[in-house]
Amino acid sequence: MLQSTNWVRRLGWLAVAGLGAAAIGVIALHRGETINSLWLVTAAVCVYSLGYRFYAAWIAAKVLVIDPTRATPAERLNNGRDYWPTHRWLAFGHHFAAIAGPGPLIGPTLAAQFGYLPGTLWILVGGVLGGCVQDMVTLFFSVRRNGRSLGQMARDELGPVGGWAALLGTFVIMIILIAVLGLVVVNAMKHSPWATSTVAATIPIAVFVGLYLHRFRPGQVLEGSIIGVALLLGAVFLGGWISHQPAWAVWFDHPGLPLAWSIMIYGFMAAVLPVWLLLAPRDYLSTVLKLGTVVLLAVAIVVMQPDLKMPAVTQFIDGTGPVFGGKVFPFVFITIACGAISGFHSLVASGTTPKMVSSEGDIRLIGYGSMALESFVAIMALIAATLLDPGVYFAINSPAGIVGATAAEAVATISSWGFTVDEAQMHALAASMGESTLFGRTGGAPSLAVGMASIFASAFGQGLLSVWYHFAIMFEAVFILTTLDAGTRVGRFMLQDMLGHLHPALGRTSWYPSVLLTSAIVVGGWGYFLYVGVIDPNGGVNLLWPLFGIANQMLAAIALCVGTSILVKSGRARYAWITGVPLAWLAVVTTTAVWEKLFSTDVRVGFHAAANDLAAKLAAGLLPPEKAAIAPQLIFNQRLDAWIAVFLLAVLWIVVADMLRVCSRALRGIESGTSEAPYVATQLGQAST
Repeated sequence: MLQSTNWVRRLGWLAVAGLGAAAIGVIALHRGETINSLWLVTAAVCVYSLGYRFYAAWIAAKVLVIDPTRATPAERLNNGRDYWPTHRWLAFGHHFAAIAGPGPLIGPTLAAQFGYLPGTLWILVGGVLGGCVQDMVTLFFSVRRNGRSLGQMARDELGPVGGWAALLGTFVIMIILIAVLGLVVVNAMKHSPWATSTVAATIPIAVFVGLYLHRFRPGQVLEGSIIGVALLLGAVFLGGWISHQPAWAVWFDHPGLPLAWSIMIYGFMAAVLPVWLLLAPRDYLSTVLKLGTVVLLAVAIVVMQPDLKMPAVTQFIDGTGPVFGGKVFPFVFITIACGAISGFHSLVASGTTPKMVSSEGDIRLIGYGSMALESFVAIMALIAATLLDPGVYFAINSPAGIVGATAAEAVATISSWGFTVDEAQMHALAASMGESTLFGRTGGAPSLAVGMASIFASAFGQGLLSVWYHFAIMFEAVFILTTLDAGTRVGRFMLQDMLGHLHPALGRTSWYPSVLLTSAIVVGGWGYFLYVGVIDPNGGVNLLWPLFGIANQMLAAIALCVGTSILVKSGRARYAWITGVPLAWLAVVTTTAVWEKLFSTDVRVGFHAAANDLAAKLAAGLLPPEKAAIAPQLIFNQRLDAWIAVFLLAVLWIVVADMLRVCSRALRGIESGTSEAPYVATQLGQAST
């Protein structure tokens, strides 16, 4: 009986593999007018299922040798604040909510300017072989090292040179990443009372649920989930009511800068409040909302089976794209970022999450499983973006500086590219979404919301199209803000670690003077770059997103360097390829991207080219007064971005060189041993298997 059951399982998995291969073949080879979106969903489900069932299980059992009987730092160092043994599904919810920021939503949406094929292939391959592996390996090694941060592990395992380079580099990268998260939220809420009021309501809702689960009804997760989700859905409808009441709408109708200040205040509060009060409940509610929305989106796609309207490959692979400048290589990889592999995840996997994991047996689910789910979200986002008429897609995502300041100019420019769109169509679309205009709504979030709303409305009723649109905006903003608050907290941990070498008290994560000081410094750092993006006339995306992608992928490479060195030093060099192969690819991609951003003569690609072009126009008096007023700031920021890119590239190769040195010494028997904490048996009595 057991043998026959095993054969059935094997045949079932062979069928999954065959179906996945067929779906990928159709996606890669199809060159007709349209392709059904169901092929992308099928390929994704098959690939992620196979990766989790076999590759992740093999890594957990053979490479990492996960031990559920071993006490985790959440148990041994429990202080009720940062270290806190958490139920596996709550920990999964926190981790998924913290890592699933704008990358899997915005990156694929922006990369759709190249067509659906390049992004789809990279999301599938990069996710299973790169991103999921990085997340699980980093989480495991951090758990084994008392929840140490990535920078701390780099210093412990690589030595002072590579370690300090990684520590400083990861902190700078973190600042840039969080700034872009905030920019996407600002662009989505700008002059939209419905979106702003809805997103604002999610904060007190999260605090209420935190109090409910921690003080009023401890352990009643299902109750808290139902109440929280009901309140979130109510916030969407309340936002619609507010937007139609002039007396109320004026309180939530703001330009970019006031919204940016509000997000900075939120980030500071999230970093200093106890994890159970805001971070954990908000992340858990976000996960419930995210999972429900993604499942609902997948069901709607399966039911409706819509065709993709964007071609497999567009003419913009040559680098002339209006959404952002740069050729398909290397910029599709830089732009997709979190949907395939994300360095930011390594900061969460070595920041808040390892301090919450109650059993090593949960690491495969939390690490590999969360990233596989995020990668699936990226596929959903790519589908939603490419279901739009290409003309509509480019009208929403192209900045006024590229297509023209007026609707007529934008329509004429986009039509000259061969994509049909007209003013009446865009005005009708904006009205149906409950917005005044959708032209030039850069950042990817609005176009993704339009795509999601169209899918939901087609499947569940056209009458609520504007509600679906603002639900999608809330869905995206919740995704992003949960990453922003966790990122700020992780940045605080990293800065405290560095300052602890100057004064020991500053390194104590629970000492409130240090908490307040370091949180303020972190928020001030990313707040500056957020300000830079908000004042940029082109929406900040072309300025900050490439730097975001480069920084993100470099951080992933640093995490893979640390993982590779630990594998080699611990006597598992034969398995080092699982981290070494994606590391080599990322090193090539990021180095090429930095070279392009530094030396390209295209003003939409090269930092120096853009700065010099703007400086020349300013000197010649060719800029309008409003742009001339901020031109010096924009010129400075372009050149600052160039120097940051150089710094990050130097950090990457210093860490790679130190990793190769350490691995060489370990292979020759000169260096061995790691900073792994001693074994202590768990006392929780509920270790997962």
